[in-house]
Amino acid sequence: MARRVFITVAEASGDQHAGNLIREMRALEPDLIVEGLGGPEMAAAGAIIHHDTVTHAAMTWKAVFRYIELGRVLFWTKRYWQENRPDLQICLDSWTMNWHWARLAHGMGIPVLYYIPPQVWASRRGRVKYLARWVDRVACILPFEERIFQDAGVEATFVGHPLFDALPRHAPRPAEDRFPQRPPIIALVPGSRSSVARENFPHLLDVARRICQEFPEARYLIPTMPGTHQWVRKILESAEGAVHADGEMLTVGKYTVGMNQFDEMLPQCDLCISVSGTATLHAAGLGVPLIVVYRLNPIHWHLVGRWVVKTRTYSLVNLLNEGHQQIVPEYVPWYGSNAAVANKALEFLRDPSLLDQQRERMENLMRTLNRPGASHNAAKVAMDMMDARKKTHAGGITIAR
Repeated sequence: MARRVFITVAEASGDQHAGNLIREMRALEPDLIVEGLGGPEMAAAGAIIHHDTVTHAAMTWKAVFRYIELGRVLFWTKRYWQENRPDLQICLDSWTMNWHWARLAHGMGIPVLYYIPPQVWASRRGRVKYLARWVDRVACILPFEERIFQDAGVEATFVGHPLFDALPRHAPRPAEDRFPQRPPIIALVPGSRSSVARENFPHLLDVARRICQEFPEARYLIPTMPGTHQWVRKILESAEGAVHADGEMLTVGKYTVGMNQFDEMLPQCDLCISVSGTATLHAAGLGVPLIVVYRLNPIHWHLVGRWVVKTRTYSLVNLLNEGHQQIVPEYVPWYGSNAAVANKALEFLRDPSLLDQQRERMENLMRTLNRPGASHNAAKVAMDMMDARKKTHAGGITIAR
């Protein structure tokens, strides 16, 4: 009988990583049945999607309505599992959603793998005790995470970062095709969540305007995700006027917006000003110099944020350069005037050798990290868990949970 795997994701990035994971699992076991809660990337990889928690969620899962919908789908899952019991539950990213499914699976005796676990090392470290209680194994994507989870009593395996499975190979652009041999091209990255884009993107536009006062020929490329595209369009229209739309591409004046165009846009850029998150590591992997920002309400930061966030630095690029000085400047939390960020960008543009220096340091770091295979390694962990369970049952041993 074919084995079954149930996967739950809540966001576009998780959906993409789940799609890659599914392809690797089915390469190892072609008759594997994969189903779950997700989006179009999982479906394209061959999974049965019972509820779309990605594209639909970006528009309607808000506040109380989100929790009503969450409870309804969770109740459906319990009934479905009673009749179609999976051999493995895989939670992927998004702790806010996935802890409910981890707890449900644990209570029903279904083994749980957490791929791309919550960043307990950065904030809310108390979550690790729930991971230890409800999750059988963690497939972590940052090298230092493995020891953190193991020290907390969680069986953990570092599998690599899935970003590098899909990162396109690119040759560095020749110097004559970069600033200052032509006007600067700057990426503005508003993040993948609509709430983050709404908070940060207007300020990114203000930074762009300040840069244009000294570099009026500068152009701006803005890669978006499905959850942020319409918000970016709305903000851009309000600030700059009518936007010309051509499919998933938008243009107005110096600004070009492209949905799902990160890998196409970033290699063209001389500098990237990005909201903190995976996008910063992605940009570094493409060899684009960075400034990292994250807009926060100062009251929220001083009352809550500064006591919750426990890292020595905030961007992934600096965090992975552990034990060394920062590679990229970061403005986290970012509040008050936008002048500091604009001035840092202008500092780079006035002295392009600073761009070259940062590019070289990022390339040295990426050489130690850019090892494709995370999806394949996570797939092997999943198969090992199901194989181990099968052997245990074959031996007539009852699993204590």
